[in-house]
Amino acid sequence: MSTFDKVDYDSLIPNNVDLSSDRSLQRALEKWHPNFIKWWMDMGPNGFQNSEVYLRTAVGVDPEGWAKFGYVKMPDYRWGILLSPKEEGRKIPFGQHKGEPAWQEVPGEYRAMLRRLIVIQGDTEPASVEQQRFLGNTAPSLYDMRNLFQVNVEEGRHLWAMVYLLHKYFGRDGREEAELLLQRRSGNVDKPRILGAFNEDTPDWLSFYMFTTFTDRDGKMQLEALANSGFDPLARTTRFMLTEEGHHMFVGRTGVERVIQKTCEIMKQHNISDPFAINDVRKYGVVDLPTLQKKMNFHVSVTLDLFGSDISTNAANAFNSSIKGRFHETMIDDDHQLLNDTYPILKNVNNKFILSDEPAINAVNARLCDDYINDCVQVVATWNKVIKSFGINFTLDLPHKAFHRKIGDYSELSVTPKGDIIEASTWNAQQHDWLPDNEDLEYILSLMTNVTEPGKFASWVAPPKAGINGQPGDYEYVKLAA
Repeated sequence: MSTFDKVDYDSLIPNNVDLSSDRSLQRALEKWHPNFIKWWMDMGPNGFQNSEVYLRTAVGVDPEGWAKFGYVKMPDYRWGILLSPKEEGRKIPFGQHKGEPAWQEVPGEYRAMLRRLIVIQGDTEPASVEQQRFLGNTAPSLYDMRNLFQVNVEEGRHLWAMVYLLHKYFGRDGREEAELLLQRRSGNVDKPRILGAFNEDTPDWLSFYMFTTFTDRDGKMQLEALANSGFDPLARTTRFMLTEEGHHMFVGRTGVERVIQKTCEIMKQHNISDPFAINDVRKYGVVDLPTLQKKMNFHVSVTLDLFGSDISTNAANAFNSSIKGRFHETMIDDDHQLLNDTYPILKNVNNKFILSDEPAINAVNARLCDDYINDCVQVVATWNKVIKSFGINFTLDLPHKAFHRKIGDYSELSVTPKGDIIEASTWNAQQHDWLPDNEDLEYILSLMTNVTEPGKFASWVAPPKAGINGQPGDYEYVKLAA
């Protein structure tokens, strides 16, 4: 077993990077630690820092048995620095450095680019914790509350992962960036988080389920694109982060599915055949399917903005420099250098979308975005199976790629969820049909009541199919402090 397989749990900062052999780095991270704890106490889950939560803690990087479950107070959670095992003799799999030995240190010419990518990734982690800090007060069950806190502590660990890279490989600049990660605040006018989606409110649990379904799925795509980086420490860091990220998307996908399940059960129970009979559905305290569609339209479009423009010089440079690849890079059947390849891009020609072949190196963003959309299509298909199983005539559809975009190639266009380009005035007049309006949001908020009795669930969400770690349905996932 190498030093990178064994986790040191005796240190203040659990790690498998042999931190004790680098005293200056260890001291720097131990100095950052109390600032992190202060941030967690100030901006982490509000009102639950003394509660004992049944959490999963990473204790190794072996795919089999890498985590243990047990009760822990969140401020005492063992956030650690964990990298996937080092692959001896690893070669860079893409870009102009394809075939060269993977870098163990930062190449000088790519220092600024790498630091920026790490900072942006790192900034999303505390941002989502800040967005979700009040949700514990309206949890629909202890099961859901526990899942929220699991997501939160793992986002905190992912922050530690990026901060380690900044401290170890970027000197004073890295230490300063690590401090700034604790100073920015989601939604703050003066010190906002870097990416727009991470400054949006997450005021209710349906938003949380949608966020973890769609926005965390963007995180999956970005981490996958970095997992083959020529900079080996970044690749190994993100590979292990993906192990934890899967749970976040599970929470979202199954959360929305449980909302759909409960709505369909109520509709069948009360013989409501028309899904658009919104008031008939809402009077039973569940979320009607058209509102679910509108919430999905919003969260998907906001998340698509995270990908930026389809044609991107920055993305092309990151790929060509062997810094950031594509989704499942090594599984793609091409030269992995994109010297002569093309990729179809959606373009507006005379108010119609057509596909135009562009140099693939310039369209790396577009491909990652399309891979994301394809991933989302599969998720929505599972939700539609639930609706169909009840015989209800309603289908959830992903909105068009260009719908409601604020950033990128489509931001100047007024596009319907079906992909029709229309006049801005017409779009504004009809947007309440496509996006949640104040009445929708107020109704959703009216459903948000805290349910803290083990095994009980709010009116608008069905119980899960199985408990966490094989626990029974009435397990006390959170022991609330008095």
